[in-house]
Amino acid sequence: QVQLVESGGGLVQSGGSLSVSCAASGSIPSFYAMGWARQAPGKQRELVAIITGGGRTIYADSVKGRFTVSRDNAKNTVALQMNSLKPEDTAVYYCNLQADISYWGQGTQVTVSS
Repeated sequence: QVQLVESGGGLVQSGGSLSVSCAASGSIPSFYAMGWARQAPGKQRELVAIITGGGRTIYADSVKGRFTVSRDNAKNTVALQMNSLKPEDTAVYYCNLQADISYWGQGTQVTVSS
């Protein structure tokens, strides 16, 4: 089993910045991708950003140029730096570790006020 614990998030005004972090523990696979998804009220969960073990990144079109995902392989952590935040970025942000099985964190709230 893998455990994912998120931290960060909170409330920020439109145009501001926030970061969220996630630490993985437990039986971590040798090869995996990590990333973030988000779910706004009444909407489906959507992928925000993924980073592979080799550092390749994939972003949702809605966050390209504003969000940056990074990881520390030695510490099994992944972070998401969010800049130029918009009210539509408001959601619960979930950490994800993707190997043969997909693992999810409990989520952390990000709220952007207009």
